Amino acid sequence: MESGRLVAVFGAYGHTGRFVVAELAARGFVPVLSGRNAQALGELADEHRLEARVASVGDPASLDRALAGAVAVINCAGPFASTTGPVIEAALRARIPYLDVAAELEANLDTFAHYRERARDAGAVVVPAMAFFGGLGDLLATAAMGDWTSADEAHIAYALSNWHPTAGTRLSGAVSRERRGNFRLRYRGGRWEHRTDAAPTVEWAFPEPVGRRSVIAEFTMADVVTVPQHLTIPDVTTYMSAEAARDVAAPDTPTPAAADASGRSNQTFLVDVVVRSGGAERRATATGQDIYAITAPLVVEALDRVLTGRAKAVGVTSAGEIFDAPDFLRALAPRIAFDLHPQEQVA
Repeated sequence: MESGRLVAVFGAYGHTGRFVVAELAARGFVPVLSGRNAQALGELADEHRLEARVASVGDPASLDRALAGAVAVINCAGPFASTTGPVIEAALRARIPYLDVAAELEANLDTFAHYRERARDAGAVVVPAMAFFGGLGDLLATAAMGDWTSADEAHIAYALSNWHPTAGTRLSGAVSRERRGNFRLRYRGGRWEHRTDAAPTVEWAFPEPVGRRSVIAEFTMADVVTVPQHLTIPDVTTYMSAEAARDVAAPDTPTPAAADASGRSNQTFLVDVVVRSGGAERRATATGQDIYAITAPLVVEALDRVLTGRAKAVGVTSAGEIFDAPDFLRALAPRIAFDLHPQEQVA
């Protein structure tokens, strides 16, 4: 076992964690499986012939043992409101990079608020939301910005063919709703607003072959946290195709079902990002399959770039801030098809 390639994966036996473990192994890393469920860890370790280290967020010493000898840790264990702080603390003690795949707004906001100065002062790299929600939209917005130093608004629209949520998605959503109370969040004028009205339904003209679709506007996802952390854009809005929003909200929607040998579902996605400044508009799009599976190449590509000195910042950073966004997105081909569209003038 090559110690220089050991990567701890906390929550390795979860739905997304399993994709991350497989991606790490395919890229030549040696995953160290970690989490609190000893039986699930043991079964996964036997399946992949990997080391398992039981650890829990309530036991800092167990986290230290889980990270011993690792060059980095990827946190895949939700609800992230409970796991991000303890695992980041363990990473800081171990002096190794930390990345997570959190889509919980409150957990991501907490990471930026609580660890920005400590991580920067320690020269540590902490990358939250390095996933489909949070990372991909941020990379696309950064790529669309190009040489602009600021913009008036950014719009990130998701067209999902369906959204069969994992148990972890449902649990994380419940934790977020409990923390937020009877409010929803939106980002306007450079600040967060708590709203009690229903999110509006509007039409969005996606590129073909998706075309015009009904979407839930102000369906606020992790990109609305990550984008303003480094891009000067006072209004950031995310949109979700109405059918997918209904899927994820329905209590009887099934969990994802594998449709190929890799375990991916047949879900497809198109992410359409538009940034506007004055009378000009720039656009970037990405298409692919399975929002949970695609998180694995996103976070592992990020890890590889951090470990090989291709990161542009230290501290708590967003994907678009720390990486060359167009180069990163092109590196994900063919699993993500990425396009930058010519600048247009708008009325």
